[in-house]
Amino acid sequence: MDIRTIGVEDFLNVWEHEATWDIAQSTIDSLTMEEILALSGDAGARFYEALDGKKMNYGWIDGSAEFREEVAALYRSVDPANVLQTNGGTGANLNAIMALVSPGDHVVAEYPTYQPLYDLPAALGAEVDRWVIHEEDGWQPRIDELKALVRKDTKLICINNASNPLGTCISKDLLQEIVEVARSVDAWLLCDEVFFPIEDVDDYVSVVDVYDKGVATNSISKRFSVPAARVGWTVSNKELADRMRVLRDYTMICAGVFNDALATLVLRNRDAILDRNLGIIRKNRAIVQEWIDKEPRVSWVPPKGVSVSYIRLDIPEDDEKFCLDLLRDEGVLLVPGSRFELPRGARLGFCASEPVLRTGLDILSSYLKCKFD
Repeated sequence: MDIRTIGVEDFLNVWEHEATWDIAQSTIDSLTMEEILALSGDAGARFYEALDGKKMNYGWIDGSAEFREEVAALYRSVDPANVLQTNGGTGANLNAIMALVSPGDHVVAEYPTYQPLYDLPAALGAEVDRWVIHEEDGWQPRIDELKALVRKDTKLICINNASNPLGTCISKDLLQEIVEVARSVDAWLLCDEVFFPIEDVDDYVSVVDVYDKGVATNSISKRFSVPAARVGWTVSNKELADRMRVLRDYTMICAGVFNDALATLVLRNRDAILDRNLGIIRKNRAIVQEWIDKEPRVSWVPPKGVSVSYIRLDIPEDDEKFCLDLLRDEGVLLVPGSRFELPRGARLGFCASEPVLRTGLDILSSYLKCKFD
């Protein structure tokens, strides 16, 4: 297989541990184990008591019944039997695309966004047409252009709600239009919902709640602030779930007893976590907006209920060089926009802890003035 390096992962793998002020990450300020256990109301006593009596074997292959019921409850009418536990959102996308794409298939993918959604189908031998988003439209795609791209033999359409790194969301109305296009050619519709918005939630809907040939991928890494568990999932109809079960045996088998229990505990307390995280998004977004209002070289489309954002940098040099110099000179980490094929900008992970965010932005302002003014 000829497959490209994932630009953002390649950058973070090398540089993220060099950062003093990390304002590049996409998770909403990760929870500590103490904070997670406190959600249970007994400081984790029942959690560890249950684990003490369990053998540390493979556990449930598809995910425990409790885990799949908690996931199913996130949607309107999902059969827990069609929920498959995966190795994070990455594993969910891998299994879904491998199950759906064969050499010669036609795929349409939103672009630019999370790279595996278009490069993985291409690596599997598909003909991939890119459905381009437009900055002048607030980084939204155009439905007329999707209609022009699909064909009678289109097998799969891949979209990202919300977009990583742009933080822009696909509304319920736009998703319904996309579904109608997919239905017109009987295509599958894969929606990576790892960054599904947690603000104004009535404006958004999961693809699996509106389309039988929809498949949703998600995880507890971003919205639920526990990337350490490396637990994600797919939700689809029975036909596709059964096909993905075969592939899971090649790619992960299971997540293990401890990670399953941790993910279940997190999802069982999702309301408290999402309340916390919505507060962080709103507070930190206001901090960034106030900073941008005073920073002439930076602009953005404010994200809605999402932890990632893309800042446009008005600077006379390559964004990769700028970000590497910023990290080496000042210890502030951003991901160059070029790593997402979005040059002249950077991914700002604005849901870091408040002290890290404020200090990182202050240093970034001083650095911009020192270098370019």
